[in-house]
Amino acid sequence: MRYLILSDIHANLDALEAVLQAAAASYDRVVVLGDLVGYGPEPNEVIDRVRALDPVAIIRGNHDKVAAGIEDSEGFNAIAQRAASWTLGRLTPQNRDYLVSLPAGPLSLDPLAEICHGAPFDEDAYIFSELDALRALRLSRRQVCLFGHTHFPVVFRLSDTGFDVLTERGESELEVPLEKGVKYLINPGAVGQPRDGDPRAAYGLLDEERRRMKLFRAQYPLEAAQAKVIRAGLPPALAERLAAGR
Repeated sequence: MRYLILSDIHANLDALEAVLQAAAASYDRVVVLGDLVGYGPEPNEVIDRVRALDPVAIIRGNHDKVAAGIEDSEGFNAIAQRAASWTLGRLTPQNRDYLVSLPAGPLSLDPLAEICHGAPFDEDAYIFSELDALRALRLSRRQVCLFGHTHFPVVFRLSDTGFDVLTERGESELEVPLEKGVKYLINPGAVGQPRDGDPRAAYGLLDEERRRMKLFRAQYPLEAAQAKVIRAGLPPALAERLAAGR
């Protein structure tokens, strides 16, 4: 099975469509790591598109919970709060119900991999430090744990001989062989709002049979996405950060 791994789409339909086009014919099923909405101007369109993809596995993110009214926005900054409120006011009843129905992670994908939004020990935790990554690796139930939330593509590896970290380093593709006896914690990056300084949409492909993970970037019509943010009346900073990849 070949999985297309999507995370942190954040209502950016232009970025999602670019990823789907770039990955066409390269996957069998879709996996979504949460945060379909929040920040971006097309929440209903993104949810409709994701539902049409019929993901084999999908979990909720923190913005999905707040935008659907499951949780309040305490802990969000002012811009995130405004975007969540805007989103909640525009979701169709059907799409709000869909967000409410999304399960929390972690969730087993298959015998090889599991998925979570933040961390296997807390769906809202951010994994930036090596200490948090080590904790997640030790608590994960599968050889591969796929996570999102940080919007930063990264691979943490743990084996009997050591622990190391891999990043894309500005490349368009990073291939990671999944070696026996090694555990992996992998973030494919954000489709809709990258924060690693690269504005291109990020995604991953997990090939179960060939036992490898690849991280990719895809160009998308950035200016068109920015214009939609402004027209929607969302904070201009959300349009600006798309170009900065921050």
